[in-house]
Amino acid sequence: MSDLIAQNLAAIRHRIAQACEKAGRTEADVSLVAVSKFHPIESVEAALKAGQRLFGENRVQEAASKFPQLREYFPDLRLHIIGGLQTNKVFEACQIADVIESLDRPSLSDAIEKAAQKAGRLPDLLIQVNTGDEPQKSGIPRNEADAFIEACLEKFGSKIRGLMCIPPQDKDPAPHFHFLRRTAERHGLPVLSMGMSADFETAIAENATLVRVGTAIFGSRPVPQS
Repeated sequence: MSDLIAQNLAAIRHRIAQACEKAGRTEADVSLVAVSKFHPIESVEAALKAGQRLFGENRVQEAASKFPQLREYFPDLRLHIIGGLQTNKVFEACQIADVIESLDRPSLSDAIEKAAQKAGRLPDLLIQVNTGDEPQKSGIPRNEADAFIEACLEKFGSKIRGLMCIPPQDKDPAPHFHFLRRTAERHGLPVLSMGMSADFETAIAENATLVRVGTAIFGSRPVPQS
C-alpha cells in the first residue's frame, strides 16, 4: 500500500508539472491537497513518508482522529477542512485546521469568529462559491459572492486567502473555474482551490493554486463508519 500511494503521488505530481508547463506556469505555483477522507491513518502516514504534507478532510471528527497524533512525527503537515462545515463543529475545526476551505454563509462566518476567539487561533479561510448555483451543494450563490467576500474581508482581513469551488459534475468546468478566477482577481485574493482528479489540468490553466485529489492517490474510498 505504501509503495502504491507513493507511485500515485508521483504520477499526480507529474500531471501537475505537465499542466503547469502547458499553462506557462511554474510547478511551484500549484500545491496538491491529498484528500484523505474515509481513508485510515496508515494511508495518510504512507503519503507523508512519500513527501506529501498537505491534506484535506471533509469531516472534522475524522480529521481530529488522525492528524493531531501525526503532527507529533510530521510537524510540518498542513490540514485543510474542505467539506461543508456545521456550526457545531467550528470550534474543533479552529483548533486543528490550518485552513478552512468551506466558508460559505454568514452564519458560519459568525460562528468562526466566535470559535476563533475561544480557541485562541484562527485558521486561514477560503470562501466556497457555488458556481453552478446547485441547491444540493454548499457555497455562497454566484450573485451573492461579491458582497459576501467583502463582508468576510472586513471581518477577517488577511485571513481570507482566496476562493474555492466544486463545479457541476455534468458540465464543462472551465467556465466555472474562469468565474472563480475573475472573482478572486476583483478582490485581490491570491488562492484558488479548484480542480479534482478529473479536471485539475483545466483548473491549472485557469490559475488554480490548490488542486484537490483523493481517489487517484489513495484508491477507492472505504465505506465510511457510522
